[in-house]
Amino acid sequence: MDLAVVVIIIYLLAMLAIGAWGLPMKGLEDFHLAGRSIKLVLLTGTFCASIVGASSTLGMAGLGFSNGLPGAWWMLSGTAGLLVLAAFFAEKVRSTGCCTLPELVGSFYGEKTRFAASVLIVVSWVGVIAVQIVASGQVLSAVFGGGETIFMVACTAVFVLYTVHGGQSSVIRTDLVQFMIILVGMIVLFSSALEAAGPGVLLGQSFPTSVEMGGWDVLSMLLVVGSAYLVGPDMYSRLFSAKSAKDAKASVVIAAIILIPLAFLITSLGLFARSLYPASSPEQAFSVLLTGLLSPATEGLVAAALLAAFMSSADTSLMTVTSILTLDIYRKACPGSSEPKLMAVSRLFVLILGFLALVLAVSMPGIIKTLLIAYTVFTSGLLLPVIAGFFKDRLGLTPNGALAALVGGGATAIFLGQKYPLLGMAVSAAFLLGASWLDRRYAGPKC
Repeated sequence: MDLAVVVIIIYLLAMLAIGAWGLPMKGLEDFHLAGRSIKLVLLTGTFCASIVGASSTLGMAGLGFSNGLPGAWWMLSGTAGLLVLAAFFAEKVRSTGCCTLPELVGSFYGEKTRFAASVLIVVSWVGVIAVQIVASGQVLSAVFGGGETIFMVACTAVFVLYTVHGGQSSVIRTDLVQFMIILVGMIVLFSSALEAAGPGVLLGQSFPTSVEMGGWDVLSMLLVVGSAYLVGPDMYSRLFSAKSAKDAKASVVIAAIILIPLAFLITSLGLFARSLYPASSPEQAFSVLLTGLLSPATEGLVAAALLAAFMSSADTSLMTVTSILTLDIYRKACPGSSEPKLMAVSRLFVLILGFLALVLAVSMPGIIKTLLIAYTVFTSGLLLPVIAGFFKDRLGLTPNGALAALVGGGATAIFLGQKYPLLGMAVSAAFLLGASWLDRRYAGPKC
């Protein structure tokens, strides 16, 4: 058997084993929030692993291939969002005692807005899960040959099974191990590519902009992608799971610092691929380096690192959407449900969402394009209502204003977001302030 195959099989079995070992499952909070007991090291690891997914590996290397070193702005935008989150909101978010982002939104604006936020996140984040599945199929198909579907099915089965078994605890524990694998794999591939292409490929690069990626492109990415980290439901699920507000803030800062050099390292891989294999396409940058430069055993290690990136992002998104469906939608629709029934429903939602994401993955467009669509819709609807919610009394915001901003911003992004990525945010801001002003003027102040 090929050494690369052996390494991949060992990796997948190890993830199943680690996922099966977790905290004792005593109740619903343990399944969805790991008992709010996650300390600094595990928390930092799961932040990093959740962020380094398909967009931050295959997608960002593709941006480096096509746009040069400014492609690093994808992950750098995320780190900017994390630093703002740490500076102003992380401790506040953890201190609320909420379980999900929609619950936090509901605490600001009421149950209608909570439901609307839940629907918007579920729709957007199923696409995020599907992107990770697509990426896993692409990498394994490039390494082993054959169709991508069977590889997508295998990887989906692994992260769905350990998520069903251990919930958030399994996800967070596997994330730390997977991030260590990611770091080793990326460094190994970078060293091999640097040796093959030479440092001159990097020395002639411009930053922070390039001919292919101008200032407006960078600004749009900062606002859209950075906002997805500033108010991302997956980021908030980690904050809610933290043992303390202090750990929540510290882990976000440390994760952001770790990810800054990693952003340049991964983007550089795209530049090396363009130099060594100019006939390949941008999203094949990782695959051609993987198959063209490495020995079978090392190829298996780096392929495992890529799978770790995809699966650690997929399991976090899967658990996030499951929590929202269970706690914000199902429990509200069936308020008399017992805790054992809610646990069973949670596990069923994991299976259903994993299947839906797999089906969607079969017909996905490009990785960066798909995630930009999902992020644009999400941030256009939710960014301003969430951030402004911490100051809603000072700003005079009302539930109707927040609902109008969420629906108006999200709808604008669905129809016009690809052409005008910042328009949805502008519409959301106008609706949030305008509808709140009308509410106060004609209907009196609302709680």
